[in-house]
Amino acid sequence: MNILVFPCGSEIGLEIRRAFEGVRGVSLLGGSSVPDHGRFVFSHYREDFPRVDEPDFLDRFNAILGRESVDLVFPTHDSVILKLAENQDRLRCPVIGSPVETCRITRSKAATYRHFEGVVPTPAVYASADDARLPAFLKPDVGQGSKGTHVARDRREIEFYTRETPGLLILEYLPGEEYTVDCFTDRRGKLLFAGPRRRSRILNGISVGTQNVEGREFLEMAQKINARLAFDGAWFFQVKRSAAGVLTLMEVAPRVGGSSGLHRAMGVNLPVLSYYNALGLPVAVHCNRFDVEMDRAWSNRYRLGIDYDRVYLDFDDCLCIEGRLNPNVVRFVVQAINRGKRVCLLSRHRDGPLADKLKKLRVADLFDEVHQIGDGQSKADFVGPGSIFIDDSFAERLEVGRKGIPVFAVDAVEALLDE
Repeated sequence: MNILVFPCGSEIGLEIRRAFEGVRGVSLLGGSSVPDHGRFVFSHYREDFPRVDEPDFLDRFNAILGRESVDLVFPTHDSVILKLAENQDRLRCPVIGSPVETCRITRSKAATYRHFEGVVPTPAVYASADDARLPAFLKPDVGQGSKGTHVARDRREIEFYTRETPGLLILEYLPGEEYTVDCFTDRRGKLLFAGPRRRSRILNGISVGTQNVEGREFLEMAQKINARLAFDGAWFFQVKRSAAGVLTLMEVAPRVGGSSGLHRAMGVNLPVLSYYNALGLPVAVHCNRFDVEMDRAWSNRYRLGIDYDRVYLDFDDCLCIEGRLNPNVVRFVVQAINRGKRVCLLSRHRDGPLADKLKKLRVADLFDEVHQIGDGQSKADFVGPGSIFIDDSFAERLEVGRKGIPVFAVDAVEALLDE
């Protein structure tokens, strides 16, 4: 089954990539319209997809779907979700997602508030600066995250922001805690999961710090939203407490949440559930009952312009540090083995037979060659063309590096890892 994740470099796309790790029979194609982080994460990636606002989007999009033999499309951006939902009958393959009317309503904050007025608490919407209760919250009708939002403390600020950005909604300010509720609804419309999490740390409108919470009020709101809109697969809604402490709806989105990996850690893999659901398979949900806190930060991915078929690495203070295996180095060794590289241990280990240490650490069978050498021997004599060399010693790296062989300190092993 070939699944296109588009656009793939967003936080949602990256979460979908992580979620499908180890799922048999699935091949992911990462697609984007611009160079993005997806090219470092998806082994099959292309960035020549058209933008959804281009007039020939559907023709070009369909052409790529055909060339890549795509079976399903997993959209990750709200505008893409709506565009594909509106044109599902013109696409070469099905889209994982909810019905088009749901996508239309949820793409507009004003339409969402009108749709749920009297069903769940929604923020007051003010017609003008004169009507607004201060402070007021300004946000685009169509948008995501906190992009383009403002807290206005007086009417002059409201007038300034609405003049600078016509069409901003003037809303009731909600000062309380903010939550996202990750949900899953099956093809029959049954709500199978509603998992609330506190948005404890926000960066550029994205919840990078989040933790699960409990509360019947979240489930009750999810049930009311699910009864009022037709969902098919993963979706989420965001709420914030008003000045009176009432959970108030901020937005609803018919897609996977970027930080829904928190619930994946608890056993609820929303992207994969959505995939099985799209195939028409019966699905069930089991959520572990423990507390989870997830925090995200920038991580590095590298693409090195080298080719090699053999790895030489040191033991002391490299593979093994203070009597314990170095997880990053072991991870790279396994990656190299999976790629068919020869992996050779090259060490001046002095504290007894190296073979005994490897057996004690339970990694004796990982290496194609094990060389325990003396002080009079040069490691550079063992390392030839088509190799890379990993060692904590600068002097050893310098000697090997003079032969034109790529050398890496222990901290640089991350540059050799796929992900």
